[in-house]
Amino acid sequence: MIRKATQSDIGPILQITNACANLMKQNGIYQWDENYPNQTAFETDVKRGELYVIENNEKVIGCIVLSTIMDEEYRSIDWLTPSSQNVYVHRLAIHPNEQGNGLAQRLMTFAENMAKEKGFISVRLDTFSQNLRNQRFYEQRGYQKLGDVYFPRQSEFPFHCYELLL
Repeated sequence: MIRKATQSDIGPILQITNACANLMKQNGIYQWDENYPNQTAFETDVKRGELYVIENNEKVIGCIVLSTIMDEEYRSIDWLTPSSQNVYVHRLAIHPNEQGNGLAQRLMTFAENMAKEKGFISVRLDTFSQNLRNQRFYEQRGYQKLGDVYFPRQSEFPFHCYELLL
């Protein structure tokens, strides 16, 4: 089941994102660390009503943020659509023990369907340039790579920006 997150979900979400960060580090991908994603970001996501969780047997096993706010770093990208009716995906995570079961696909389908229902014209996101698995995941869903942005507090490597026309 996919539902809006509450403040009480933040603890389990942080456990999930920490487990994901550790797995990525084991695979040589230094995308997330002890500074990001963090509790403050998730608290803000809940307050804005932008954080969703996926559950199995009433246990939170993944999350996704769906925002209408464009980060300043994204302004340099030559997007396919005007920047006014878009949804931005952030912090998609599935607990490593649950990965490979199609849950990330379910969350992305949920995000894309919700965006369509609300009249948005595209879904935008970024993914780490060193995370080839994520790049394949989004490209197989039809997302187009448009350019790079940098988050120096996270990595010296770029993050690729993608957009899917709805």
